[in-house]
Amino acid sequence: MRHSRLIRTTGLVLLTLGTVVGLGILVVRDQISRHRRNLFSTLARQRLAALGYIARLDASIDLVQLLRDYIAWEQRVLLRRRAQQILGRMERELHESAGQRAGIAG
Repeated sequence: MRHSRLIRTTGLVLLTLGTVVGLGILVVRDQISRHRRNLFSTLARQRLAALGYIARLDASIDLVQLLRDYIAWEQRVLLRRRAQQILGRMERELHESAGQRAGIAG
């Protein structure tokens, strides 16, 4: 009787944990999607907020391309410069990680 109760409790805990993790993943994906959309918003404050969010993300080829597109599109100098700073950091990070991988392989 105690054994079946322990199994049931463990199963319930694992199910709850899986649900929480799944919801967390969905929220993160939604946030990333929303901020990418807001990067091209008509409102400058939403674009600035999107840049702030993107600045906290790890560098990726997709984000580098997104920022290049944004810089070509953005007309406000302040926002374009902020995007260029973020782009520069991400390009350096990608270049450094590629160099480290080449060093490991060689």
